[in-house]
Amino acid sequence: MRFLVVAVGRARGGPERALWEAYSERLTTPIRLIEVESKRPGPGLKDREAELLLKSVPDDAVLVALDERGKSISSETFAKTLAQWRDGGAATVAFIIGGADGLADEVRKRARLLLALGAMTWPHLVVRGLLAEQLYRAEKIWAGHPYHRA
Repeated sequence: MRFLVVAVGRARGGPERALWEAYSERLTTPIRLIEVESKRPGPGLKDREAELLLKSVPDDAVLVALDERGKSISSETFAKTLAQWRDGGAATVAFIIGGADGLADEVRKRARLLLALGAMTWPHLVVRGLLAEQLYRAEKIWAGHPYHRA
């Protein structure tokens, strides 16, 4: 299994990029970040972003959309869900992170899981680092490593 993160916007240098790198580089599961951007602001932006996001995801990938209206689950449940997909033969789990205006309905409908990182709204550049940390934590839970103290 491999992880794919497809996100709206470009992360330049700075603390958000450093957080992503700190955790994504620790993962033993291969992970790739694809950044997409629509150069045309205005009406229909979410739909154009949805097209770019979905075009970047393999057809057979398990799709997880990070959405504030999604399900908030524990780290243990997240790790268990990922392990079930892995053990069920999923080659790719793709995580979609929308832009400032959120995700189009088309993306939410295609997702196997709508995932919220709590009730608060997070900047989309910060979400990348939070997601990478939770993926790293999931690997440590699988291994029985003391990183996760529950």
